[in-house]
Amino acid sequence: MIQRTENITASIPQAKGVRTTKQVRSDQATASFKKTLKQQIGERKGIDFSAHAEDRLAVRQISLSQQELLKIEDGVNRASQKGASESLLLMDDLAFIVSVKNRTVITVIDGQNMKDNVFTNIDSAIIV
Repeated sequence: MIQRTENITASIPQAKGVRTTKQVRSDQATASFKKTLKQQIGERKGIDFSAHAEDRLAVRQISLSQQELLKIEDGVNRASQKGASESLLLMDDLAFIVSVKNRTVITVIDGQNMKDNVFTNIDSAIIV
């Protein structure tokens, strides 16, 4: 005699550390985005992006063209020549906080999230 079993997974609480299929897919999409971004950035060795900046780009679905990466690099070069250490770089409707010394973008803010923000611990601003 064959007994019928019911799907009881819906009634089992999810254990800590166990990820849903939706979470895994989201992580895979983020990882794919990060891989693509690293490939683009890898072509331009002059500027790095912190993990936090990469996350902000992925979450806000911001992709940077090669031309935009060149603009950022040029802005960092100009700030470095002036002796800047930590800069706010403004490009179109994006803001980047950049460690000029380390040549690393620390975070990225889009226009929608830029309003009513106060930027601290910077010693210069660059408009590209």
